[in-house]
Formats: sequence, structure tokens, C-alpha cells
Amino acid sequence: MPFRIPARTLWQASKGSMKPYSFAPINSKTPQWTRRYAASSTEPPTRTAIVTGSARGIGKAIALRLAQDGYDICVNDISANKTQAESVVREIQQLGRKAIPYTADVSQLSEVQSMVSVKALLDLTEHDLKRMFEVNVYGVYNCYSTAAKQMIAQGTPGKILGAASIVAFKPFALLSHYSASKWAVRGLTQAFAMEVAEHKITVNAYAPGIVGTAMWDLIDEELGKKQGAKKGDTIKKYSEELIALGRTSVPEDVSNTVSFLCSKDSDYMTGQTIVIDGGIIFT
Repeated sequence: MPFRIPARTLWQASKGSMKPYSFAPINSKTPQWTRRYAASSTEPPTRTAIVTGSARGIGKAIALRLAQDGYDICVNDISANKTQAESVVREIQQLGRKAIPYTADVSQLSEVQSMVSVKALLDLTEHDLKRMFEVNVYGVYNCYSTAAKQMIAQGTPGKILGAASIVAFKPFALLSHYSASKWAVRGLTQAFAMEVAEHKITVNAYAPGIVGTAMWDLIDEELGKKQGAKKGDTIKKYSEELIALGRTSVPEDVSNTVSFLCSKDSDYMTGQTIVIDGGIIFT
């Protein structure tokens, strides 16, 4: 489960400066849905991606992979992660791509901590549930709608990606509100895909499984407290018993899939939530 808050959403853009929230898809001067594979004497158009929550973990891996794919990157995260975001910007610049940091809380909450509430369903408070949906659902909606409106205004096609989770397919104990929020992300992805298809915009989501990040360390610790397990035992147990490939995922497993979803090879995909979990959920 990619327990990373705030939710990561990727907006794909091109042809322009690195100003945050300036959205335009790949090959914006090309007629809609026309592909050109022949070599050209002119330089390819600038491709830009805004990656939210990209100061660390999966978001960072996605930002670096897209930079390697030739994108200029806007590295977005909350103010608490500003230093880490600036470090990611420097890494991207060392790859020869343009990058800028941009501090913004996509959920519009005044205070969003990078933490996960691990509670039994009957122990949840109304605040727990509201906060989870503000971050994971409202945050994704804000990103999807802002990107889509700008692309429509510019009259150009593009791609929007959101972060779901394997719990968008099967809930996990003690993570019921997180699971419910990710089911909502999956539903929003399908609904947006239907409504913006006429504008030649695709909307998909990626659903990681158990990922070896700092966030999972917190999940492992909190679940261990509930279950009386030592630190590290929960993730080990889950990896051995749940994952067919027998290992915990790394952020690069996810960023490789996101790279595909950003490429022309996925042009005919929309409304899909792609699972990358090593074989926990089979769709």
C-alpha cells in the first residue's frame, strides 16, 4: 500500500515555461490525436510534468524517471517537505533537465502532516474520516479538475494521472478510511475519464502495493503496536504471505509504470487503475 500523504497526482504538460499550473500536453502544436513518428530536423517540443507530493518516496521516483524520459519537472510538495523538494530539483537539474520547486498543499488544508492514521473502523472519529477524504479525495479532485480545465481552455489533449492503491480493490484491516478514500480515487478516475474524453484527455491511476519507503516504516510500526509485533515483522509477514513475487516493492517499480502511462504507448488507455503490487491483487 502506498501510504503517502498528500495524494500524488501527475499533470502532463509541454510547450512553455516551468510556471506551476501551466498545463499543456505533449506536442501541443500537433492536431488532436495525430501522431508523428518520423524524425524531424527541428528540436522536439518541451515536455513538462507537474508531480505533486514528489519531495520523497514514490513521488520523487516518478519525478526523476520522467526527467530521465525528457520532461522538465515542477516538484510540488507541502511546506514541511520544502528542503527535500529542493534537493529533488537539484537532482533533476544534474540530469540536464529544467526543474523548479513549488510549495502547495493540494488538499487546501492549513496543516497536513505526512502521517497515516492506523485505527480500527469502530475507533475512527469523524475528524479522522474527514481529514483522510480531504487529503486523498478532495486533493485528487482539485488536481484533476484544475489540470483538465486548463487543458480544455488551451484546446490541447493531454494526460492526467492519479495515485490510487491496492486498497482501492481490496480493503485492509485497520486502514478502512484509507481504503475508502482510495476507492473514491478509483471512481473519480473513471468518471473524469468519461467526461473529458471528448477533449482528447486521458485520465488513469496507478495502484502500488507494499512499497519500501519511509511511510511504510510508519505503517509497519503502527500496525505492530496494534498486533503486538516487533518493528519490521509486519512488513516481513506481508511480503512473505501476500506478495507472489516475494519482495516488497521499491519506488522505481511504480515510476516505471508511470513512465509508460505518460508515453504515447498508453494513448489508447483511459479510466484505468493499474495495479503494481508484485502479485497481491489480481484483476
